[in-house]
This record gives sequence, C-alpha cells and structure tokens, in this order.
Amino acid sequence: MKVKGTAFKYGDNVDTDVIIPARYLNSSKAEELAIHCMEDIDKDFVKQVKKGDIIAANKNFGCGSSREHAPMAIKAAGVSCVIAETFARIFYRNAINIGLPIVECPQAARDIEKGDEVEVDFDKGTIRNFSKEKEYEIQPFPEFMQRIIEAEGLMNYIIKNK
Repeated sequence: MKVKGTAFKYGDNVDTDVIIPARYLNSSKAEELAIHCMEDIDKDFVKQVKKGDIIAANKNFGCGSSREHAPMAIKAAGVSCVIAETFARIFYRNAINIGLPIVECPQAARDIEKGDEVEVDFDKGTIRNFSKEKEYEIQPFPEFMQRIIEAEGLMNYIIKNK
C-alpha cells in the first residue's frame, strides 16, 4: 500500500482539542467533523487539504483526550497518513482502529515542510520526500495492522473476517 500527497506541517504537542475542537463533539459524523478539522491551529487547513494529503508533525501528536473524533476528523478531511516523531499512545490506537495510517519517523517528521510532496510506501517501509529528494526507512506495519487499515478500520475488519 502506498499513499502520496502534499504535506501540512505542525509542531510539538498537537492535541486532540486543536485537531477537532470540543465545541464540535456534539456530532460523531465524520463529514461534519472534517469541516472543523485543525481549525484552531490552522484556519486554512480545510480549505487547502485534498484527498491523499499528508500531515507531518513533531513530538506527541494527538495528545489530550482519548476521543476517536480526532483521527476520524483527519481521515474524513482527506488525509491519507500522519507522520510524526512520536504519537500519544491512545491516538495511535484510535487511528489504527478507524483505519488511518500513522507512522513514527523522527527524521522525516523533522525534515518535511509544508508543501512538500511526500510518498509513504507501507510495504517497502519507506517515506520519500520528492521536494527534498530524500528517503527515510520506517518500520513496516505488521500484517494484521495492514489488514485493519485496508478494511478501513477495526470494526470493518472484524465484520469482514467473521
């Protein structure tokens, strides 16, 4: 599996409250969450993001509450992958559970800048930054995680494999 898109870049400690502000949590519909994704940290994100784009961030992406709304909003906004130095553990689990691929790669996360064209090859275990002509190695997802992501989330995977 490969994804390719334009990068959006954020710093350390991007918490779930800026990914999807609490004032919008009265909905659990992904499409409604997507229209407010990242608006408290980047007002132009939802106007600029295109299907397949990638988020790159520094340390502790997704810290804060344990709500699944945050990765759901990111995925519904069209983001194909999040690359960070590190993720909050609960965000990591929630992202995989809803089928949003996320990758920890400190060097790539630090090097990627807004607007870079980036490709993540989950099978080969590489990130390519075409804008900077750099390639980074990543730990490929275990097979069971790849199947969850391909099924668009854990619930779909369970239903499909009954």
